[in-house]
Amino acid sequence: MGKTISCSVLLALISCFYLLFATALDTITPSKSIKDPEFIIPQNGVFQLGFFSLANSSNRYVGILHNQIPVQTVVWVANRNRPLKDSSGILNISDDGNLVVSNGKAEVLWSSHVNNTAPNATTAQLLDSGNLVLSNGEDGGSSLWESFQHPCNVFLQTMKIGVDIKTGRKVELKSWKSIDDPSDGNFSLGFEPFNIPELVIRKDNQLYFRTGPWNGNIFIGIIYMYTVNFDGFDVVADNPQQPYYITYEYSNDFRLIYYELNSQGKFIERRWDAEKGNWINRYPSHETDCDVYGICGAFGICDSSKRPICSCLKGFKPRNAEEWSRGNWSSGCFRNTPLQCQRDNNNGSGAGQGDDEFLEMEMMKVPTFPYRSSMVNGDCKNECMKNCS
Repeated sequence: MGKTISCSVLLALISCFYLLFATALDTITPSKSIKDPEFIIPQNGVFQLGFFSLANSSNRYVGILHNQIPVQTVVWVANRNRPLKDSSGILNISDDGNLVVSNGKAEVLWSSHVNNTAPNATTAQLLDSGNLVLSNGEDGGSSLWESFQHPCNVFLQTMKIGVDIKTGRKVELKSWKSIDDPSDGNFSLGFEPFNIPELVIRKDNQLYFRTGPWNGNIFIGIIYMYTVNFDGFDVVADNPQQPYYITYEYSNDFRLIYYELNSQGKFIERRWDAEKGNWINRYPSHETDCDVYGICGAFGICDSSKRPICSCLKGFKPRNAEEWSRGNWSSGCFRNTPLQCQRDNNNGSGAGQGDDEFLEMEMMKVPTFPYRSSMVNGDCKNECMKNCS
C-alpha cells in the first residue's frame, strides 16, 4: 500500500513538472523572455518562434518558422521593417505589458502596441496553429493581440483575411520587398466589399489584380476554381452588417500547405513535397499580363495568345492610336458611334434602341462594381437594352 501511494505521488510530481515545462516551452511571461538564439515551440512542434537570419543577409529577425521542415520557411516576422544588426536581440514582455523586440541598447524595434494591457500579468503564447497570442492574465486569459490579425505575407490555416465595413478595420497580407528582405513590399492582398465582395491585390495601393465576385461557391474570375476542388475554404460575404472574410482549414496533413503573397505580387499555394524535399508552388493568382487589372484600359479586351495582346471591343477604337501602336494600352478605347439611346435622350434614360446591339462576351471578368440580379439569362438582353448606362 505504501509503495502504491509513493508511486502515485511520484507520477503526480512528474505530471506537474511536465505541465510546467510544456507551458514554458510555448509561452513568454514577464519573468521569462527569449534571447538570441533561443526560441519557443508549441506542444505539437510544428512551428517555432525565435531569432533567424535569411540566406543572403546578416540581419537578425524575430519570427515564426516551420519547425519540422528542413528548408527554412518563415511565416511571420515581428521586426520586418527594423532588423537587428547583431545577436543582442531579446523578445520579452515590457513593463507596460506589451510584447516587444529590443536590441542590446534596450531600443524597442517592434511592439505589439496594445493600450489596455495589465502590466506584470500578460503572457504571449505560440499556439499549435502558428498564431502568437498576447493574453491578459488578469482577465481570464482574454486575447489582447494576435499575429493572425497582423499577418505579413503568409496566409495560414484558420487565419481570417477580411474587412469590417462598420469599423473599416482590415486584415490583409503585405508582400516582402524581396526573397531576402522581409520589409514591406509593393503588394498587398485583402478583401474588398465593392458591391459584391472579392479578393484583390494592390500594387503601391493601386488595383493590380482582382478575383472577380464571390458567387457563393467560387470567385468567378479565378479559372482554377472551375476545375480544382478547394474544399476547406470558407468565405463569409453575405451580410454587410458583419465582417467579410476568407479562411481555410484542411483535415489531412493540413500544416504542410499554406498560401503566400510573394514579392512579385502573385498569391500562390505552397505545398510540401516530401520526395523532393521542398515546397511546390501551385495555383498562382495570375500567370499572364492579361491577369493584370486594366492593362488594356477601358473597353479593351486582353488575349494573351494574340499579338498584340490588347484590342478594342466591337464598335470601339483606341483612344490614343499613337500610344496604342507603341504597346501602351492604358488609355483604352472609346465608342465609334454614340448609342442610339444616348442620341434619343441626352440624360441616358431613353428607350430607343435603333442600331444598338447587345454583345455577349465569354471568358471575361465582370466590371469592378457589378450588381447582383435575379433575372434569368433570357431577360438580361432586354433589361440592358432598356438602360443606356
